[in-house]
Amino acid sequence: MRTLICYDISDDKRRRKVMGIMEGYGYRVQYSVFECDLDRRKTAELKRRLRPLVSKKEWESVRIYPLCADCQKKRQIIGKDMAQYLEPVEIV
Repeated sequence: MRTLICYDISDDKRRRKVMGIMEGYGYRVQYSVFECDLDRRKTAELKRRLRPLVSKKEWESVRIYPLCADCQKKRQIIGKDMAQYLEPVEIV
């Protein structure tokens, strides 16, 4: 399922770690926003990897928004959609 994931992490070191993890699951559409194609297993795995990097004391968060097929069709982009130039990501 196509999934939109965004994060707000205040610490530079942890934010870079989150970014590195996210690059293995999808492609960046904004600085801290990624689009991913995730099944239930990959979503659970991603959450397990990200959870230790998010500080509740700092009001940080990772937000995961599953996008249904109908929502994907209604997606609107103003400007260039860089996703059309990227190869699908495969986790090895």
